Order: sequence, then C-alpha cells, then structure tokens
Amino acid sequence: MSTEWRWLQRFATQLTLCELAPSELCVVLSESASRPEIVSTALLAAQSLGAEVFQVVMPTPPNPGPVPLRSTGTSLALQGNPASLAALCRADFIVDCTVEGLLHSRELKEILGSGTRILMISNEHPEVFERLPHDEKMAARVQVGHDMISAASTMRVTSAAGTDLTVHLDGSFTAGSTGVTSGPGSIAHWPGGLVLAFPARNSVNGTIVLAPGDLNCTFKTYVRTPIRLTIVDDYVVDVSGDGFDARQLASYMSAFGDRDAYASSHLGWGMNPAARWDYFDLYDKSQHNAVEARAFEGNFMYSTGANETAERFTRCHFDLPMLDCTVELDGVAVVREGRLQAPLAPEPPAPAGGVR
Repeated sequence: MSTEWRWLQRFATQLTLCELAPSELCVVLSESASRPEIVSTALLAAQSLGAEVFQVVMPTPPNPGPVPLRSTGTSLALQGNPASLAALCRADFIVDCTVEGLLHSRELKEILGSGTRILMISNEHPEVFERLPHDEKMAARVQVGHDMISAASTMRVTSAAGTDLTVHLDGSFTAGSTGVTSGPGSIAHWPGGLVLAFPARNSVNGTIVLAPGDLNCTFKTYVRTPIRLTIVDDYVVDVSGDGFDARQLASYMSAFGDRDAYASSHLGWGMNPAARWDYFDLYDKSQHNAVEARAFEGNFMYSTGANETAERFTRCHFDLPMLDCTVELDGVAVVREGRLQAPLAPEPPAPAGGVR
C-alpha cells in the first residue's frame, strides 16, 4: 500500500499542531493488523518534520472467541511487553497507529506517566482526515464543554424516543478531545470533537432507547428497529425490542459470558461540525473505524464495556451515538434535541455580503 502527498500534508500539519520538534524522539506504534497506508503516512510525516523516528510493531493478538472482535475500546496489542513499554516510555512523542488506539489500555498510565505524549490516528480511510482538519474554534468550544461537565454533578439525557437516563458525575474522569496533544503526558485522538465522562461505580441509571438512524459503531450499522436498554447501577439488565436489532445486540453481548460486558463505559456528546452521521453506507466496514460517528455535532453517545474509573475491563465494547437527544448538566441543556446549545454551539455564518 502507498501513501498520497495530500495525506502526508494533512498528517504533517496535525503533528505540527502537536508541536512535534526536530529535536524529539518519535515512535510510530502499530500492530500487524494496522492499516498500512496510515502507518507509512505517519512515518513519513514525522520524518518530514525532522524528528528522530523509529517504529515499534506489535503482533495483533489472537482472538480467543467466541465472537468476532471489531471494537474492544482499546488496543490489546502491547500485552504488557516490557521491551516495547521501555521504548515507548523513552520517546518524547508516540504516533499511535494501532487499530483501536491506546486510550483505555492497561499500559496507558505508565506511558503517560513517563511524560510521553500520544496522538492516536484512528484506523480510518485516509480520506476521513482530508475532510476533518483541525478546527481551532471547535477546540475552544470543546474546552468550554469539558469545563462544564467537570463542574457538574448530574447529567440527564432524554429523547422523544423514550430515553431517560441519569448519570451522577461525582468521582467521574472527564475529558475533552480536540485532536491535539496538550503537553507532556497527554493523549489526543484524531479526529477530535468529543466531551465525555467515565462515571464512578453505581452512577448510571435509567433507560436508553436506540431509535432508527442511531449508530452502532461496533457493528458499523444504523439502528433499524428500536432497542430498549434498561440500566440499573451501571449495568444493562435488559435488552428488548420487537425487531432484529435488539435480538442481535443481546446475542452478541451474551456471548462473552462476562457481566462487565453489560456495564456502562463512557457517556458524552459530539462537537465536531465537520463530522457526519450519514456516512456509514459510503464506506465498506473494513475501511473505517467509526471515530467520525462518535464526534459528529450534537450526538449523545452511550457506551458499554471497559471503564478504568470504575475498575472494569472487558473485551466487549459498544459505542452508540444517538440522534435527537437532549443532554442536561445540572438542569441546563448543553444539547437540545440533537443541537448544541450556547455557549457550545458554533457561531452562525455571517449573511451573504458580510451584513449582520
């Protein structure tokens, strides 16, 4: 597989925003299942900036079954390998090209603790990065959103489809993804544009109703028939619905034989105005990793699976971005029926001719 000059330019721009300098030691981390054009483009982009670059390539671990794994929520490639960890901790900067990225990995704390900063470049078709360049205005709004969720005690999510979920945020780990690292010991994923919380134990209760048009990032499909998830003290205790979708989801989750497969992972909303929800049918499933779907503006995303804050780890993971939800923090709407509210909403474009 080869790279393209236009991709190389985009990657180099993103690395420049992360302040990758010629004096720095940079590792391009990948695994045997990584997308080759992403790895080669990242390597050449880092070299073009003059950094001292080398590669760490891990074998993708075998899948022990019983079902295909298309989303674990984190890369499992490092497997605690001490030599690889030593190399990563020695680097100033890591371009993370593993299939799912190091975010939420068991090794992440040690790597960030060494002062290394990490840019995760998702396993997407490179065209996605052409369409989603860094947006400084979005980054500023993400920071405002992160400040708001960090200060809040309660998140409530409702929808006309029947969602009514309450999340107690005390003790949560919160994050705002902009797509750019923020200094030593930081991690970012590209494309960015997501504000989220990893709640502490026994903090999530209520009902999620996935409606037609909502997205399942693990299956990389749109929901076609409604799915009702009943959540008690973080755990999905019932999956119901009259159509095929509920039956398929329930069957897949049950296959792991793991209670934590049903646990709440992270929750938040998307803020990237360039990201789209309507693109799934335009790529083959093998061509993308659905990060764009997680970031599109105004979505509410409910996720199941691993949650380090609650000390839960599992290979079963679902990210479920939802349309048309209302998200309130301590009673104040930050998203209303799928639209960002002030101060998080982008400024409307000026009328033609520049007259306001």
